Amino acid sequence: MHYEIQPHNARPAGIWNSGGARYNEISRGIADSIEHCVLRLDPRPGERVLDLATGTGWTSRVVARRGAQVTGADISADLLAFAAEQARSEGLDVTYQLGDAEGLPFEDGAFDAVISTCGVMFASRPETAAAEMARVCRKGGRICLTTWLAEGSVFKMFMVMKPYMPPPPEPAPPSPFAWGRTERIEELLGQNFELAFEKGVSFYREPSAEAAWERFSGGYGPTKALAASLDEPRRADLRRDFIAFHDQFSTPLGICVPREYWVTRGIRH
Repeated sequence: MHYEIQPHNARPAGIWNSGGARYNEISRGIADSIEHCVLRLDPRPGERVLDLATGTGWTSRVVARRGAQVTGADISADLLAFAAEQARSEGLDVTYQLGDAEGLPFEDGAFDAVISTCGVMFASRPETAAAEMARVCRKGGRICLTTWLAEGSVFKMFMVMKPYMPPPPEPAPPSPFAWGRTERIEELLGQNFELAFEKGVSFYREPSAEAAWERFSGGYGPTKALAASLDEPRRADLRRDFIAFHDQFSTPLGICVPREYWVTRGIRH
């Protein structure tokens, strides 16, 4: 069993860590999609459930309120520290464990169910992460995932950031948004799980497009780390482009961005 973050994931861990406690505000923005995923997982009292890539623990808390025995795992120690504190403050008994999705520190079949909400899709080696989810889920157990649609609003938000990012290494790592196609999810998980899919839409609301920039540049690891890496003129350009993107979704009351996703439920063979 692995208790360390693998070397190639040290940099991603640092990026996600950078959001700190404010990452919880990002989770609040997708709370509707998390409720949808938990509903389809249908965790039962006493079941052992792994929340993979738990972040600040929003999903783990929703599952724990249903009476399940929840373990939250993530590569980000700082986000886990906030998650543990938040669970305690809400009187919830959740175990948090530093854990790399590509080498989980759990026995084979340790869980009745595994959930990951817009989390495992960011693993740098998807095949390995998919195999690990299957390994730790008992026969007859369940997984439930939410993954952003391949061409949806979150993908387009990343495209706004892309020109400001350094060029990717060769060969380029796989896109997280490949998990936004059911054909790819079947490739990754179909040999171990009987899969079914349901589309959903999460609505991200803020008072203004500027508020979206403040939220993401302050609490969302990829945006915060990118903004911090830029000189002042480039950062100003990124801010302008990020705000312009969100301004497309203006309403008389602020902004409302529809963000499409898949819920995937799998039953372990």
